[in-house]
Amino acid sequence: MTDTTDDIAEGMSFQAFEDDCRLLGSLLHDVLLRELGPRFIQILERNRILAQCVAGSGIDQSAVSMRAAGMEDTAAVVEKQLEADLAAMPLEDALCLARAFSHYLNLMSIAETYHRVRQSRNVELLSKSCDDIFNKLIQSGVPSEELYETVCKQEVEIVLTAHPTQINRRTLQYKHLRIAHLLEFNERPDLSHEDKEMLIEDLVREITAIWQTDELRRHKPTPVDEARAGLHIVEQSLWKAVPHYLRRVSNALKKHTGKPLPLTCTPIKFGSWMGGDRDGNPNVTAKVTKDVSLLSRWMAIDMYIRELDSLSFELSIKRCSDKLAIFANEILFKESASEDPKTNTWNQTVPQNSTKLQQNLALPAQLPSGADLPSCTEFSDGEFGPKTINIPRNPSLQVVLNSAEKFEDSPLSSPTTTGRQGSSQMCRTPSGGQLKKLFKEPHIGRSSFRKLLEPSLSERPGITPYRVVLGKLREKLMKTRRRLELLLEDLPCDYDTDEYCETSDQLLEPLLLCYESLQSCGSGALADGRLADLIRRVASFGMVLMKLDVRQESGRHTEALDAITSYLDLGVYSEWDEEKKLDFLTRELKGKRPLVPPNIEVAPDVKEVLDTFKVAAELGNDSLGAYVISMASNASDVLAVELLQKDARLTVSGDLGRPCPGGTLRVVPLFETVNDLREAGSAIRKLLSIDWYREHVINNHNGHQEVMVGYSDSGKDAGRFTAAWELYKAQEDVVAACNAFGIKVTLFHGRGGSIGRGGGPTHLAIQSQPPGSVMGTLRSTEQGEMVQAKFGLPQTAVRQLEIYTTAVLLATLRPPQPPRDARWRGAMEEISRASCAHYRRTVYEDPEFITYFQEATPQAELGFLNIGSRPAKRKPAGGISSLRAIPWVFAWTQTRLVLPAWLGVGTGLQGALDAGRGEELRAMYAEWPFFQSTVDLIEMVTAKADAPMAAHYEEMLVPAATGRRAVGEELRRELARTERCVLAVSGHSKLTAHNRSLRRLIESRLAYLNPMNMLQVEVLRRLRRDVDNARLRDALLITINGIAAGMRNTG
Repeated sequence: MTDTTDDIAEGMSFQAFEDDCRLLGSLLHDVLLRELGPRFIQILERNRILAQCVAGSGIDQSAVSMRAAGMEDTAAVVEKQLEADLAAMPLEDALCLARAFSHYLNLMSIAETYHRVRQSRNVELLSKSCDDIFNKLIQSGVPSEELYETVCKQEVEIVLTAHPTQINRRTLQYKHLRIAHLLEFNERPDLSHEDKEMLIEDLVREITAIWQTDELRRHKPTPVDEARAGLHIVEQSLWKAVPHYLRRVSNALKKHTGKPLPLTCTPIKFGSWMGGDRDGNPNVTAKVTKDVSLLSRWMAIDMYIRELDSLSFELSIKRCSDKLAIFANEILFKESASEDPKTNTWNQTVPQNSTKLQQNLALPAQLPSGADLPSCTEFSDGEFGPKTINIPRNPSLQVVLNSAEKFEDSPLSSPTTTGRQGSSQMCRTPSGGQLKKLFKEPHIGRSSFRKLLEPSLSERPGITPYRVVLGKLREKLMKTRRRLELLLEDLPCDYDTDEYCETSDQLLEPLLLCYESLQSCGSGALADGRLADLIRRVASFGMVLMKLDVRQESGRHTEALDAITSYLDLGVYSEWDEEKKLDFLTRELKGKRPLVPPNIEVAPDVKEVLDTFKVAAELGNDSLGAYVISMASNASDVLAVELLQKDARLTVSGDLGRPCPGGTLRVVPLFETVNDLREAGSAIRKLLSIDWYREHVINNHNGHQEVMVGYSDSGKDAGRFTAAWELYKAQEDVVAACNAFGIKVTLFHGRGGSIGRGGGPTHLAIQSQPPGSVMGTLRSTEQGEMVQAKFGLPQTAVRQLEIYTTAVLLATLRPPQPPRDARWRGAMEEISRASCAHYRRTVYEDPEFITYFQEATPQAELGFLNIGSRPAKRKPAGGISSLRAIPWVFAWTQTRLVLPAWLGVGTGLQGALDAGRGEELRAMYAEWPFFQSTVDLIEMVTAKADAPMAAHYEEMLVPAATGRRAVGEELRRELARTERCVLAVSGHSKLTAHNRSLRRLIESRLAYLNPMNMLQVEVLRRLRRDVDNARLRDALLITINGIAAGMRNTG
């Protein structure tokens, strides 16, 4: 039922899925019976059956068929009975009922997610896989060399954001993953009867733990909490998925072109906004951004250390190339010299005086976790839930530093102090002084204890060159990790680039040397195992796992420049016209002196902006990705950031006494509103016409300009249909502007999870972009609950990564067709104009609408959810315009009206149909991918909408005397109009007729989703009369969780 998974229901076989649903449902039923007793089970079943009757759609042959058979009067009687039952229900029963239905829906979602994994395994040639698409392209005439070069040059970046749409607590997400793994285990044909019984017992334990866990977040997450959640997605899933995905790409390339993917080639990388997106979020400070970047580095290095432990165990061989032998001997010589400066002879492969060195480089005393398993089992190694990596944290991160590492001296120290147990044995937090002491003082008695664990010298195998090289690399990583911990503790530390591993190249060099040695010695099978996977991880994740973008609103930069120009008596920057701004900015950018005086005193908000640029200068583009300017509209918005960035780099470089690390961040304007989208091409033309800027892009960013387009705010501004059309035209115009100046362009798509915020199946979305807008490069956000849905399991992550790769490849080599007939663009303009007018007349011009919205939806109560660190509104006051797109969509999704995705579409299409353009619209649907995908997404979301349920919210929550119920009546008429017009254009007999599996998924949830909605209405009614009742508030939040699980969408 999710809007975003491409193969959610393509040819879906339901038998196994329904078996899983029945199994999980019966186990939850047993748990509830044990926990709450038979009386509650009777309440549960009665309410489920009655609510399903009220729905008017479903698969059970009970009162559900009443409305379908025209038995409206009988259905109304059942509805009144349910209302009476809920109104009389004690609060504790209501709370338990809400929790029960919520968990039923979550368990169905788990079964659906795992069923996608099952389906992908059972299909010989998976649709949209690399093998499938490469084959089709070759068959269509694409030369194999062109296919190979295009795949190798592809640059896709998936940016994970902290948008507050993930409703489930992380502890519940992990428990859900454990259940998915148990369902997978249940598929094994070799399970004995005893194994089956043990598996059922494990499932019962997991479901019991879920029931006894508080599903509500009691505190708002901090930005660092959000960043840690993103890093855990890498650890729990992407770390395993990426090597497998790259193997699939490589194998498909070799099959169809004769050449594998180069080892360090990475068609897909990852970015993050978690800890960098400060647009409207005062909790994201310069300090937070710096700490999150350091945490990301720490975690990357910790994971590499663990991989080196396992790899060192595997590479126990002595045969190597001369180059590797020389390099290993150099390492041993340097270590020996440092042990005994008096010894200068080097007459033996292993020096006589290197006893301590031998102990350090010998076989570790304990097997690293996972080293006893072949690398293929890492994909599904039976580990349920999160690994226990312990990230160092300091008080400024608002979390508890719960560990200090027992640091080892040896390059290949015992995994009792590294490995999966958090890469260290963790103990109570040391103070800053204690932490420094840990790095300086040896651990007395430790080496004696280790002698008991390690084999004697006479029993040791000889030192292998691979272990020497990897041990030295591990030693560098250990020192780098220690330095990062000092920086996170705000303690001073030295800076010696020779001692630390700071860049991916420094990490890759010895690994590639080992790889080449193995290949040259006939050990290619070893080279292409764990070692190749580790090299691919380094190439994909680098030293930071995900580069962090910085995002800030354009007005904040204007305020900063106002303060600076006023301080320097140059006038008020914001009062200047665009030409004067550009003249000033260009002149200052050409200069070599800092603009901002070191002793300037500014307001706290301005200081925070300037501090952010200083942190960006300290970290550079080795750690950070792009600087995104939200609400950009003019060329001056970009140059303002370039000037502030240049000024900060000059200042920081002077303070450090050396150049800033890395290069400047690329500056990315984000065009969001409809008006800004219409002017995006003009703004880019003006920007690229400035000689300084064009040369800057060529010299510093490889002649590449990145431009971001926003789906959420444009949709809230003008409606989904108009937003889609304006986004299409804006991309065409931006591409044309860049082409005119010989500049390559990458479009960055700020897509949300729901259709109302630009969501939809990835493959469909990319394939419907304007021709020429996806030329081997793409950036796209993945937000909130969609991150877990798409990348939470390694198997689903691999599938999604393949879909990104093949969709971008198709859009590059076989771009979608433009509108065949020029009149089609005219038809789109007419539909868009009428649709936008209706949308804005309803949302912004009707004085009753905002009050109706607040009464008929739980919008005001969504703030209690604690699902994000940022406020729901950009400004405390204001109406719909100041409300963020997420709560706007979230509230309407809860009532099942899903208004933002379709409002105005029916009016626009009806006007075109009434004008006699029906055949033309059907031709557009058949031949223009953009129009087809737009109509299909609207059809999908209207199939999920439920007008009778929305009417129930209105009847119970909107006072009849106010006359505002007329607003709802008009909205439901527009929904019905939209459904009729979409069917008339698509030619389908009924909604989702072309995807019966999707319809069946929708209907399968109604038995639990409908009573959840009915219960939410009753709880809302009570809560608005007793606003301070904490238990009622909990009950409401649980219903919000449950409905979000049932709809598979929040905002």
